[in-house]
Amino acid sequence: MTTDTGEVGERRLSLPAWRDIGHGAQRQGILLAFIVFLILFSLFSDRFASWDNASTVFRQVSIIGTIALGVTIVVIGGNLDLSVGSMLSFSTVMVVDLHDKIGPAPAMAITLVATLAIGCVNGILVGFLKLNSLIVTLGMLSAIQGLTLIYSGGQNVDITDQEATWFAFFGRDFVLGIAVPTWIFLGLAVVFHIVLTRTAYGRRVFAVGGNKTAAAFSGIRRARVVFSTYVISSFTVFCAALILGSRVMGSQNNVGQGYELLVLAGVILGGTSLLGGSGSVIKTVIGVLILGFIQNGLLLMGYQYYAQWLVTWVVIILAVWLDVASQRGRLFTTTA
Repeated sequence: MTTDTGEVGERRLSLPAWRDIGHGAQRQGILLAFIVFLILFSLFSDRFASWDNASTVFRQVSIIGTIALGVTIVVIGGNLDLSVGSMLSFSTVMVVDLHDKIGPAPAMAITLVATLAIGCVNGILVGFLKLNSLIVTLGMLSAIQGLTLIYSGGQNVDITDQEATWFAFFGRDFVLGIAVPTWIFLGLAVVFHIVLTRTAYGRRVFAVGGNKTAAAFSGIRRARVVFSTYVISSFTVFCAALILGSRVMGSQNNVGQGYELLVLAGVILGGTSLLGGSGSVIKTVIGVLILGFIQNGLLLMGYQYYAQWLVTWVVIILAVWLDVASQRGRLFTTTA
């Protein structure tokens, strides 16, 4: 009798356990899919699982990842920033063009101020004037690209003496065997993670993105918080421009075209909700790495470049689906 009761108890206890496993798999579906991709790519390519290949992927995603860190903060605050691609073009062209004219350090300083000024414009329009962030940043995407063409006169720019300048440090050098772009990307990720999780400012960003009304009644000045998120986003674009400009030692006028979509894909894959109030910088790093390793694996397997876009689309749809499913508590809905 006692044995039967014990068996029933074990069965009853096992049901919640299985549900917990199911919910855990649902919440971590993208991570599980990533592991499956890694295993499959490792089976089809001997080079995929090597340290050299992994370090190459980290270096390649550093530009997208660095920008994605700032965009994550914007999205957690309840807004979007689609202007980062054109902003990257502008910043890269400016810092490279000014390099030979006034030197690397002054060029970096002026580019930083100009890039932050663009972020301030976005912040004022969205934060203080309360305009729709999608419309504002989409319009800024075109405006900044036009500004880039006006500044450069439609000409590509290059650094003349590429071997003699220390500017190459940001994109080409290594520290302790790890590429400097990787250090910049991961270093900023750690800083922003601490800011979001350990400071009052981070709590205000989550509050503003999660519930604007409650944040207002709590005394949080929403306009200032939103403004600051766009300034942070523009700062990460500046850092990415340093990496890109010093790696290539030149720049095309449209070098940042399409980056906004890849950045947003990495943010979404990291689980940051487009509705605001939810997200993590560390998970954004994982999301960016998922994109990087998937694209790298496809190239090593001999697939054409356009295959990356198709697979990226599938992964993004899967990520959004799992994000919505985690909020409503089930994978499918039966209501119309």
